[in-house]
Amino acid sequence: MALSVDTLAALAVDIQNGVRERDRFMQMVKGIHQALNCDATALLRYENQQFRPLATAGLAPDVMGRRFSLDAHPRLEAIARAGDVVRFPADNDLPDPYDGLIPEQGELHVHACVGMPLFAGQTLIGALTLDGMDAHQFDDYSDEELRVLASLTAGALNNALLVEQLEQPASSFIPPHRRPEEREEMQIVGQSAPLTHLKKEIAVVAPSDLSVLIMGETGTGKELVAQAVHRLSHRATQPLIYLNCAALPETVAESELFGHVKGAFTGAIHDRPGKFELADKGTLFLDEIGELPLSLQAKLLRVLQYGDLQRVGEDKALTVDVRIIAATNMDMRKAVTEGKFRADLYHRLSVFPLFVPSLQERRDDIVLLAGYFCEKCRIKFGLSTIALSPAARALLETASWPGNVRELEHAIYRAVIIAQAESRSGEIVLLPQHFSLEGETPADAAAGSVPTAPLTSLPIRSLAEATRQFQYEYIRYVYENSGKVWAKTARQLEIDPGNLHRLARKLGLK
Repeated sequence: MALSVDTLAALAVDIQNGVRERDRFMQMVKGIHQALNCDATALLRYENQQFRPLATAGLAPDVMGRRFSLDAHPRLEAIARAGDVVRFPADNDLPDPYDGLIPEQGELHVHACVGMPLFAGQTLIGALTLDGMDAHQFDDYSDEELRVLASLTAGALNNALLVEQLEQPASSFIPPHRRPEEREEMQIVGQSAPLTHLKKEIAVVAPSDLSVLIMGETGTGKELVAQAVHRLSHRATQPLIYLNCAALPETVAESELFGHVKGAFTGAIHDRPGKFELADKGTLFLDEIGELPLSLQAKLLRVLQYGDLQRVGEDKALTVDVRIIAATNMDMRKAVTEGKFRADLYHRLSVFPLFVPSLQERRDDIVLLAGYFCEKCRIKFGLSTIALSPAARALLETASWPGNVRELEHAIYRAVIIAQAESRSGEIVLLPQHFSLEGETPADAAAGSVPTAPLTSLPIRSLAEATRQFQYEYIRYVYENSGKVWAKTARQLEIDPGNLHRLARKLGLK
């Protein structure tokens, strides 16, 4: 049925009211999803040749962590370039970015797909996508009605983005339609409270010239934080130079930092600038700063205090303008107490400390990160779909992750490779048995079981998600105890065999 004037008016009110809500983007999507009876709806933000989900309805939770680049998703590229409502025919051979990512979809592919680019003036700021299982699901809505809906959504999205900017510290405000490179999104994926706090601190310190010390466990993403600080600073157009202090042999460390002149030592056959010179007017990122030899710490302190240095073998001083960002997984206070790190240098570096939370502290982000890495794998391996089964998501949420985000990334890559070897198509569904995680017994991995836990320790999820997890576990249990015969399993479950097969495929059991 067509969109009535009353329906459009009610949607306009809901969409604009959503701008003032904390979960503003979700408020926008919910009304549209219900009014148009969609199976999947997504509001996407456009930045740097990619779409980033701001809110979804009817899609798997890991979609929020995915980044859809135009060169990898031809349907989204068509929407971005269209300038108007785009209706994809049911027999369109362009892959749909949401295939396999609609929980109720089963083995069916998306049939009805409508995309609406969202503009602020002449600038593309996002897209609204509507998907359905029925090929004729959106036939009753005219292009003119959908244009009105797109216009309402675009205006609300633009207002919401301005509100978000106004909620940031004044020093970090960047107009939403300034040069794209100045609006580049930090690829720090997650929406948990600890990560949101970290992002706010980055926005506060980035525009200043203060030295920053980034602390956190191995694998938490300290380098990404350093890149974000540089990218949001006034030095963003100047170089960000990286140096791993732990990989520096003491014999060449001084040369690496400050450079040398020809003949300064054996092998110095020509003048060579150091990292400080290369970073002049920009930023120098000193990773694993706690491993820097004590002999160099005093010289580094002088450069930080006075801005001048000397190349090895040269008496003339050079003046540099460099911002220092350092990172470490060490307990620096303990290192200072034990005499392994200079107290004066520590205080000079830690003018503004940033603490990167471990994955244990931001468990709400695990599924989003998993989705982000699934999409990276999909592009890397040239696959059409990589989806996470409900049981696999539950397994990832309950794992310990001592290696943090880096360990999660490697686990996803290994699981994809294992699943790819078992699949005859490019459509991959990751199951618990594709993962081998620390703390899981070989029997658990082989059986694909999900670690059991008391209700008080289970992650909170929707009832639908919890139901799907129970269905997966219980059907698998009955199947194993029925001699792995699906017909016998159907009889014991008192369910039609055809319906059981479809449910098993949807849950990732087949």
